[in-house]
Amino acid sequence: MNFNESQKPLIMGILNVTPDSFSDGGKYNHVGTAMQQVEQMLAEGADIIDIGGESTRPGSDPVSAEEQIQRVIPVIQAIRKQFSNDLLISIDTTLSSVAEASLTVGADLINDVSAGLNDPDILNLAAKKSTPIVLMHNKGTPKTMQDNPYYEDVAIEVIDFLKTRINAALASGINKDNILIDPGIGFGKRKQDNLDLLAYLDKLVALGFPVLLGTSRKRFMGSICNVTEPSELVTATSVTTALGVMAGVKLFRVHDVKENRQAADVAWAIKQCRQH
Repeated sequence: MNFNESQKPLIMGILNVTPDSFSDGGKYNHVGTAMQQVEQMLAEGADIIDIGGESTRPGSDPVSAEEQIQRVIPVIQAIRKQFSNDLLISIDTTLSSVAEASLTVGADLINDVSAGLNDPDILNLAAKKSTPIVLMHNKGTPKTMQDNPYYEDVAIEVIDFLKTRINAALASGINKDNILIDPGIGFGKRKQDNLDLLAYLDKLVALGFPVLLGTSRKRFMGSICNVTEPSELVTATSVTTALGVMAGVKLFRVHDVKENRQAADVAWAIKQCRQH
């Protein structure tokens, strides 16, 4: 995936075909409801659909490759049958077998919240298939990641981790242009850690790889806004999207496409004024 300074940021719509995701678990774990949601997200301006068959919410248990495949493959096949090949599909998994099955039926991108640590073969797969891959920072596993995470300097530590994983990806034969990075907001982070990372997004952008930002409906914003229901954090998420655009982030993973598409487009229009 080639991103350049003149390219407008992309919106990645979240489609969790799971029974237990933190915000929308159980809503789209049937092909019919999933396709309705895809249609709505496309109408609202999504560029990519990110499909996941395993919840990565804090405290969640891992899901087998077989179960993930049963959940995601019918949805990917249905999307490819109904919509244009111009639509990009991302598979959200840490397992190479799930990624390979998904690529075989039409997925275009691997989104790995473990950055290749959970299953190193996923890096070899991305290299072999010349498939773009998102490498995300994560501290621990979803089951344990919020058990007292601690950083001396979260921005430096996240950047160092991502540099290491970028080098591992390159060593596996992945083309530099196929590597994207994600600071992993909410994954093994305290509220202040998340805020610090958002304040220094420009340092991540300076690494020279497209940055994906996923803050959508995350709990740390609820604690700031005194909101407990994730679905009420649409405006808060849109604020981080606008800030991300100004910092140079190129891809935003969100539940609420319309609102974040508007935030990204307005921020992008303002940013363009600074280029002249």
